[in-house]
Amino acid sequence: MSAPVKLQEFFVDPARLASGRWCHTRDRQIGEGDISAAYSADKIAEGRVRSPFKWQNALWVNVGGASIGNHRAVQAYRIVERKFFDGATITYYENARLSAAARGRPEGFYHGMSVKWGKLDCVLVGPASIFLPSEEKAAPEQVDLFDLL
Repeated sequence: MSAPVKLQEFFVDPARLASGRWCHTRDRQIGEGDISAAYSADKIAEGRVRSPFKWQNALWVNVGGASIGNHRAVQAYRIVERKFFDGATITYYENARLSAAARGRPEGFYHGMSVKWGKLDCVLVGPASIFLPSEEKAAPEQVDLFDLL
C-alpha cells in the first residue's frame, strides 16, 4: 500500500465555505457559499454530482467537510469530462467493494470515479485538496435587514 499523498491546501474567501442557514419564510438556504453548495458525496453513490465550483481554472466537487481548529474546511476533487480523462474509470459501488485498498490509494477514494453532471459524463480526479478559509479575506458578515424586523 502506498503512503497517502499530503493534501494540497487552498485558502479561499470564507464566504465560499459558509454553510448558510435555512430560511423557513423563504423556503430556501440563505448565505450558502458556492463551495458548500457543491457538496455531492451523497449523490456520488447514485452516479451524479451537484453543480461544481470553480477554482484556478478548474471545476471541483465538494466530497465532505471537516473542522480544522476553529475553521470549517472542505475536501474536494477536480471533475473533468470523461473524454479528457485517460485513465480507467470505476463506479462508486465497484470502488466501495475494494474497501481498504481503494481508500489507501495515493490518488484518493474518489479518483477515477465516473459520475454525471447534468447530461455530461464526467470523472472525478484526485488527489483531493483541502479548501480552508483565508483569514486575510475574512470580512464581517452583513446583517440581513429582514432579520432586524
